[in-house]
Amino acid sequence: MELALGLIETKGLVGAIEAADAMTKTANVQLIGKEYAKGGLVTIKIMGETAAVKAAVDAGAAAAQRVGQLISVHVIPRPDDQTDLIVFDQAVRNYVSDDSSDGVAEKVKKKRGRKKKSEPTLFDLNEQPSKELVDPKTLDYSTLEGMTVEELRRLARKTQGFPIYGREISRANKSTLLNFFKQLM
Repeated sequence: MELALGLIETKGLVGAIEAADAMTKTANVQLIGKEYAKGGLVTIKIMGETAAVKAAVDAGAAAAQRVGQLISVHVIPRPDDQTDLIVFDQAVRNYVSDDSSDGVAEKVKKKRGRKKKSEPTLFDLNEQPSKELVDPKTLDYSTLEGMTVEELRRLARKTQGFPIYGREISRANKSTLLNFFKQLM
């Protein structure tokens, strides 16, 4: 199957969205990207079989013309592989390499679909380690002197009754933190 690249450029986002909607509903094409240029120009890019892309671009152009200002329309049948550097962004470019439309569509969909972070469940929250407070009486001053300032700050946040907290700990230098630990012992 021969792939084709379809481009529609509009002035304004509403016309571009309308064109993209019409193109994807009209034919079996894959929406591969959008680009914004100065002056409100928006380019919508699609890919699929040549006949499907031509039909989709015609429908998208008509839809964009109704709602916004259509600037240009173009279909490139069988684009050379070197044009991938211009057409695709870096994330998609790594996945688009073969000439089968099904492979391209699947690979573009996989890369474009971002993994969503799941909300922590009650089970996950119960398994997180709890921050146990450190008793300052159990600390050894010679050990504290050998620690880095980052380690001292971490320990200060965990120490029960530490006189400073929050950003004050982040701003404190090593000697200041050691003085506070000395007061607590």
